[in-house]
Amino acid sequence: MAGKVKRLAVLGSTGSIGRQTLDIVRTMPERFSITGLAAGKNLALLSDQAREFKPEFISYAESKGNNKAARDRLAVLDCKYLPLEEMAALDNADIIVIATSGIAGLGAVLAAVRAGKTIALANKESLVAAGEIITAAAKKNKARILPVDSEHSAIWQCLNGEKQPPRRIILTASGGPFRDYSPEQMAGITVAQALAHPSWKMGQKVTIDSATLMNKGLEVIEAHWLFNISVADVKVLVHPQSIVHSMVEFIDGSVKAQLSFPDMRLPIQYALSYPDRLPNADLPCLDWDNFPNLVFEQPDSAKFPCLRLALNAGNKGGTYPAVLCAADEVAVDLFLQEKISFTDIPRIVGRVLEKHNSVTRPSLDDIMAADKWARQTALGLFGGKVK
Repeated sequence: MAGKVKRLAVLGSTGSIGRQTLDIVRTMPERFSITGLAAGKNLALLSDQAREFKPEFISYAESKGNNKAARDRLAVLDCKYLPLEEMAALDNADIIVIATSGIAGLGAVLAAVRAGKTIALANKESLVAAGEIITAAAKKNKARILPVDSEHSAIWQCLNGEKQPPRRIILTASGGPFRDYSPEQMAGITVAQALAHPSWKMGQKVTIDSATLMNKGLEVIEAHWLFNISVADVKVLVHPQSIVHSMVEFIDGSVKAQLSFPDMRLPIQYALSYPDRLPNADLPCLDWDNFPNLVFEQPDSAKFPCLRLALNAGNKGGTYPAVLCAADEVAVDLFLQEKISFTDIPRIVGRVLEKHNSVTRPSLDDIMAADKWARQTALGLFGGKVK
């Protein structure tokens, strides 16, 4: 028997996770509907999405990239405009999907948890930078945070039904396209090469972070807040096939793993449909007749120093994780503009972290101040030709 139709507000609808969320809604109109769509600069795509899904509310950022023709296309639609944070607390939305990228999503996450919403969270930077504030607000307001990242969805699924906390969590990483590169090859990596991920289809920022292994470090800190486990009890293993999405080890030595074809639509759908699992013919299944060998390796922190930088920042806590996120955003953007080399990314992030004086128990104002300082410092180092 069909269940209640869940109403979704999708923040970041024109990005990779947002578009894949709408793919799920397309295949299951009897299960999901769209009550709100929010985007940044891509108003042409937002307009197309609004025409298709007919949301009651839309939201977008005013910027130079939003031209008059695109705004005019949205103006004729029968949608009410809402600021992003109001969209995040929308009364008539059953689930708020937060797929915005970077620290810019923090305000929306806080608005959603303070409103006691059920949140399908794909914005890792907000939880990394302000995890203590977000989790405390979620507990106080009885909000639910459902992970969308494939690794955290895997951990969540492995923990379902367990009454005792895990001994440790094992996060898997594909290793990106450069795990077999020599130091000489690493120095010459191009933007096109870094954007060619071997397993996943993702946005540019997370694809570069996956290539540097920064993404895995951020996920360790995110797991710390989502599952109330110390950073030291989260282990990273490189798993090139991207079939095992993460594992949980329990106190008796048993290990649970979640396996599936590497397709982000599966963890998205699980977050939307929870506690149900729904059939979806559009989602690929593993081919057990031609199943690949499963390989696990230790990550090379010398070759990929971003992982070490992230783990150190997570262990130190305070405003270090916020500085990590901000400096990385700046460095990745500079790399995408071909202004710095691939190996300059960890150099810039590392230098910014070295210069930072952390606040131990930061307020939201402290976090935002640290974010601003880190961005300015990273740009200053770039201007000074970091070595």
